[in-house]
Amino acid sequence: MLLSVSLGGSVSAQSVRFSQVIDDAMKHSGTMAIAAAEAAHARASLSQARDAYIPQAIVGSGLGASFGFPLTLEGSAPSIINFNTQSMVLNIPQRDYIRSAQMQWQAASTQTLDKRNQVILDAATSYIELDQALSKLKVLKDEGEAAHHAEFITSQRVSQGIDSELDSKKARLNSARVRMRMAEIQANVDVLREHLSKLTGIVLADLVTDAESLPKFPDVQQDADLASLAVESSPMVKVADQRAQAEEFRARAEHKQWLPTVDFAAQYARLSRFNHYDLYYLRYQPDNASIGVNIRFPIFNASQRATAEAADADVIKAKKEAELARNQVKEDTLKLQRSLAQLSAAAEVAKLEYEIANTTVDAAQSRLESGNATARDVENARLDASDRYASYLDAQLEMEKAQMQLMRQTGKLFDWSNEKK
Repeated sequence: MLLSVSLGGSVSAQSVRFSQVIDDAMKHSGTMAIAAAEAAHARASLSQARDAYIPQAIVGSGLGASFGFPLTLEGSAPSIINFNTQSMVLNIPQRDYIRSAQMQWQAASTQTLDKRNQVILDAATSYIELDQALSKLKVLKDEGEAAHHAEFITSQRVSQGIDSELDSKKARLNSARVRMRMAEIQANVDVLREHLSKLTGIVLADLVTDAESLPKFPDVQQDADLASLAVESSPMVKVADQRAQAEEFRARAEHKQWLPTVDFAAQYARLSRFNHYDLYYLRYQPDNASIGVNIRFPIFNASQRATAEAADADVIKAKKEAELARNQVKEDTLKLQRSLAQLSAAAEVAKLEYEIANTTVDAAQSRLESGNATARDVENARLDASDRYASYLDAQLEMEKAQMQLMRQTGKLFDWSNEKK
């Protein structure tokens, strides 16, 4: 197969293997970049919650003139230079906030795996669709030649008075139908090539698939409990469970806000006489410092009580969402598993119809040689065989798409896509 690649005005010929498309999609996909950014954001939120125990240090100045008694500037005494530091020492709710942030980070990391499977499914489906569309184009080209030949034979028979004008119109209609299908499939091929080019970052004038590089699809046993396997391995279920745990930790933290807290704090300030400290304070000195702990005992906070109740509601919601996700994955997996039996049977029927149509072509050719059929009969048989082959490709594609979706549900898609051919 030939692949035209535009690069600096030169064109090189090659085919793109399935594994290359998957690897490039993983590296270039915007979906993966967004998932990585979300995971990094969650990781930063976890660090932010943990770093509350690390002292913060601020150096500044509160320069300003004083008239009369030296008042504060934004809560601090006017000073030439000042230094402030503070950190948590004992904060029981913060521990649960950290656990909540940790679960959110784990959920974001797990969601990255689900996004990875989404990208693989998108790339694999587009690659296989393109492969089958190119096969259809080849078949339709042969079908178009057969239709054109049949149209020519019919026009000859009409001119000889053997066939009617209606037969001529039917022959032209067959040719027009083939051209219409070719235009439709060519448009689909162009769209698939553009999509794969954007997905993988490969700049291609023509993207040609390599059918030999496709991994073999595994057999699906209808008596296997794939639904339970899907629930155990589904990233979507894991993400829902982890977010429910995160909400539960956050609710615990909100309910613990009534507990006492202890913070460490220290302050240094260099004061100046132009703020009149020496006039209003008995023992003035320029260098001053304070160090100690700030202990708080919450007594009443109606707003916090409402916040805790809202957090409890969020926990109930998150747990129900996790339950719904589990049930949805189980139901979707069972549907896919059962539909594969129907799609497999449909593909087998389409294959047999194609084989029978091929036999009909051979029979028509034999009758033509014996004088019991016309060349138009042979061409019509070939048209029917081409149609049957296209139907077989469609049935095969639907079955393979269902197989890939089932592998995604059961956590087998990544391993399958990385099989070496």
